[in-house]
Amino acid sequence: MTSSNSPQPLSGIKVLDFTTLLPGPMAALILAESGAEVLKIERPGVGEEMRHYQPKWGRDPVSFALLNRGKKSLAIDLKDRQSAKLMESLIGEADVLIEQFRPGVMERLGLSYEALSRINPKLIYCSVTGYGATGPKADVAGHDLNYIGDTGLLSLNLGPAENPVVPPVLAADLAGGTYPAVVNILLALLLREKTGLGTHLDIAMTDNMFMLMTWAIGQGLIAGEWPESGKELLTGGTARYQIYPASDGRFVAAAPIEQKFWERFCELIELPEPFRDDKQDPDATLAEVRRMIAQRPSDEWRRIFYREDCCCSIVQTLREALADSHFLERGLFDYVLENEEGDSIPATVVCVCPQFRDSPTVNASAPALGAHNDGILKKHGG
Repeated sequence: MTSSNSPQPLSGIKVLDFTTLLPGPMAALILAESGAEVLKIERPGVGEEMRHYQPKWGRDPVSFALLNRGKKSLAIDLKDRQSAKLMESLIGEADVLIEQFRPGVMERLGLSYEALSRINPKLIYCSVTGYGATGPKADVAGHDLNYIGDTGLLSLNLGPAENPVVPPVLAADLAGGTYPAVVNILLALLLREKTGLGTHLDIAMTDNMFMLMTWAIGQGLIAGEWPESGKELLTGGTARYQIYPASDGRFVAAAPIEQKFWERFCELIELPEPFRDDKQDPDATLAEVRRMIAQRPSDEWRRIFYREDCCCSIVQTLREALADSHFLERGLFDYVLENEEGDSIPATVVCVCPQFRDSPTVNASAPALGAHNDGILKKHGG
C-alpha cells in the first residue's frame, strides 16, 4: 500500500474525462486509482447515459457508482459559447483528456486536438472510438458485438449454429479500448518528460482485437488453415481444451493441453486406454471423455482434480467466485465503496497493484451530477 510519504504514481496528474458507458470511464478510473485527479465532464440535468441504468444503489446506478468512484463531476453545456472560457482554463492546466465521441464531434464543439494543443502543447489527448479516426468505417455506429464481429473474433467461438452464443465479456470495450488507452496515455506521459510535448492518441477498439487472435492469424497466414468455431484447440475442437457437463448439470473446465497434463487427466478420469492417444481419432476421444465426465457429479470431480497437475476445475458462478477463499485471501475485495447513504459494497477490481492504490478501506464515492460545479466555477472565474 502507498504510505503517507510515498505518493501514488499519477499524483498531480489532472485528467478531463469526456467519456461515457464503459471503455473511457474504466480507463479514467484506472488513472484515478493510480492517484490522478479526474474531472468528469457531463451534460447538465442529464449526465452520462449510465446514470440512468438499473439497478439503482442509493442515488446512482451501481454500475455508474463502481466506474466513476473518486472522480469529480462538472455539469456543463459544451455547446454554450459562454462555457468556452471555463473550458479554456481547464484545458490549460490539464495533463490528459479522454474523449469517446465519434470522429468529428469534438471538433464541432471547438475541442479538437489541434485547437486544444494550441492552448496547452503538453496536453495528451486520447480519443477512444470503435473504428478509429480514419477509414471507411470511422463514422459507423457500433457496440462490442459489432466490433468483435467485424474483426473475426466472434466467428471463432459462435457456439451451435441454431443457438449462437453471445459472449458475456465486452472484449472490445475493455481489451480493445480501456487497456490500450491507459497503456498509451502512460507511454505519452513518459514521452512528454523527454520532449515537453503532448500528443493525440487514436485508440480504435476494433484495431486492438487482432492482438487477441495472434495464434489464429498466424495459423491462417502461414499454414493456410483458417480457424473455425468448434474445430481448433482453443475453439472447442479437441478433448484437451473443453467444457464438459457433469451429471449434476454443472461443468468441468478441462485444459490439459500439454502431454504431461493430458496423461494425468486421463488417469484421473480413468479414460480407457484406446482413447488416450487423441491423435488417432480425436472425435472418438472427445466423445468418450464427455461420456466419462457425465457419469459423476461436479463435487466428485472437484475432489478428484483438487491439487492435481491436470489444469482442470469446476466452473464457478460469479457469486461463488466472489466468495472464493483464494481471491479473498489475496484481498481483491478489500477495497470498499460507500454511497451517500452509507451503504457499502466491494469496489470493482481494476488492474492497479495494491502498492499503487490509495487506502484499502473506503474509496471515495461517485460524484453527484455537477457536484463540483461551484468550486470549479469559483476557481476558474466561471
